[in-house]
Amino acid sequence: MMRRAALLSAATIILTACSNEQAKEAPHLQAAQVQPQCSVSLVVLGVAQDAGKPQIGNPGDPAWADPSLKRMATSLALIDRRGETPRRWLFEATPDIKEQLHALNAVAAVEKPVQLDGVFLTHAHIGHYAGLMMLGHEAAGAQNVPVYAMPRMADYLSTNGPWSQLIKYYNITLAIMNAGEAEMVTDGMSVTPFLVPHRQEFSEVVGYKIETPDKSALFIPDIDSWEEWDGQGTRIEEMIAGADFAYLDASFFADGEIPGRDMSGFPHPFVSHSMARFAPLSPEEKSKVRFIHMNHTNPLHDPAASERNTVRDAGFNIAEEGEETCLTAG
Repeated sequence: MMRRAALLSAATIILTACSNEQAKEAPHLQAAQVQPQCSVSLVVLGVAQDAGKPQIGNPGDPAWADPSLKRMATSLALIDRRGETPRRWLFEATPDIKEQLHALNAVAAVEKPVQLDGVFLTHAHIGHYAGLMMLGHEAAGAQNVPVYAMPRMADYLSTNGPWSQLIKYYNITLAIMNAGEAEMVTDGMSVTPFLVPHRQEFSEVVGYKIETPDKSALFIPDIDSWEEWDGQGTRIEEMIAGADFAYLDASFFADGEIPGRDMSGFPHPFVSHSMARFAPLSPEEKSKVRFIHMNHTNPLHDPAASERNTVRDAGFNIAEEGEETCLTAG
């Protein structure tokens, strides 16, 4: 089983101290110095949209030349250190899973480096499940890693290669979930999927509520719009009120971000729109928000961008690779 956490690309791992306060932004390229004092925590393993940053076909991205600007596809890890051997679960199996697990292993005493306690998938877009291939016999040769998936997602994996081979060879086992029903992953800890409106070519799309006896977190990396969710009877403000942390879709900052394209119909809430909608929230509620899943064009990736100050001055946060947030102090 694999356990514990810190992260980022080989030899450039950072880890912020885990505390009951909001996680602080860390300078991206520093060796991990502070070990978290949490029995249960969430670690951010990646913050980029599915294709990461730099993205294929974009030779002008400065991240090609400057590794400190590299960002991996969005993923979280849930770590439970309450037993003799820590346990951990991944949220999303990204194309960057190799680097993400290596970084996660850097501060873990593990017996089997790829034998996770579970992987929770949100949907069948490449940045969220394609990394499962690395669990196969051509790579890790994992054994019976539980993969939590909604019914359509599970059917897609079962009936299409190469994913079906992972099941045939017992690299993974499917744990089929139902919307609104909590999965009890260990004592006092649960993960509950909920449906969100987003492109569903091959599967449902869900977000998650991750709960411990002390704190909880939302994870919604992809959604078409908050207003469409309103029409389905769910208000994001109420979801935020019921959690302590909220990792929310920040694919694009604002219209005009991609030159020459009308972005008004893009199936994601712009960060600028989310901030305007959340403006009436109290400072405490705003501080729960951590924007994540940023497209390679999103200026929030740029450490010097004024948009980062705009987000923070408005009372919100930007998820950073390597940050660790306490869900249960230990």
